[in-house]
Amino acid sequence: MQFDHKQAEALLAVIDGGSFEQAAVALHLTPSAISQRVRQLETQLGTPLLVRSRPCRPTMAGQQLIQYLRRARLLEQDFLASFSGEAAAPLTVPLAVNADTLSTWLLPALSEFLITENVLVSLTVDDQDHTYALMQEGQALACVSAEPHPMQGCVVHELGVMRYRMLASPEFNRRWFSSGLSRESARQAPVMVFNRKDALQSTFLQQLLGLRPGAYPEHHIPASEPYLHAILLGLGYGMVPHLQADAYIASGALIDVAPQKPTDVRLYWHHWKVQSPRLERLSRRLVDEARKVLIPT
Repeated sequence: MQFDHKQAEALLAVIDGGSFEQAAVALHLTPSAISQRVRQLETQLGTPLLVRSRPCRPTMAGQQLIQYLRRARLLEQDFLASFSGEAAAPLTVPLAVNADTLSTWLLPALSEFLITENVLVSLTVDDQDHTYALMQEGQALACVSAEPHPMQGCVVHELGVMRYRMLASPEFNRRWFSSGLSRESARQAPVMVFNRKDALQSTFLQQLLGLRPGAYPEHHIPASEPYLHAILLGLGYGMVPHLQADAYIASGALIDVAPQKPTDVRLYWHHWKVQSPRLERLSRRLVDEARKVLIPT
């Protein structure tokens, strides 16, 4: 069986754009033309590939096909580039990473490689417990995740530990925790939460103080720099990765309100066993550099 190139591109465009309308804009076609191409592909395979919702989502069969199409396209691009007499053409690699990885060690680890190898990254940012699902759905060809088990056909490498500390500004600490972090004080003090998927704070408070989610006030700030800035401003207290936290603790700008209770998150790098040469080299570089900055397991 051979896939029609235009039909495959239409399917990927719908997933990337989230709708037939956005796919039509990307491919300079009408939404009806995009729909027709996707339906032809579904007819050829004899199974639905999309859940036509907003945004459109792949079915299980669609996930498998999207994974295949993205990998095949990357392999083809890298293969053709290896035969050109000129510098390798840019190669775009879709990756899924958690926000704290992106805001701390990822770009310093990969910047030289990306420039030298002419690799472009298309990053999807999600919680470390959810990036794995993005790879399952075919939205990424590799990911940084807290999941230790590889998917079928994939390889996993342990990167190290991202250690989180519960930090507050000195003024916030004096206001709410003058007698220390306790169950009663934690019921009143505002907590900084990254987004609805962020369970670091809720898990910490439930394990340490027996407080369930909803038993304390929360700020939700889904961006790493504003999140940290809000803690520095005294709006709330929250988990900060050690790669950011250590300098602020040393300077006295932030205080660890539970210094004996850090939260350790093990991170893993997932990628397919068969991958393009440049993605294989990217994987090696990322694993090597991550192990230099993360805490060894």
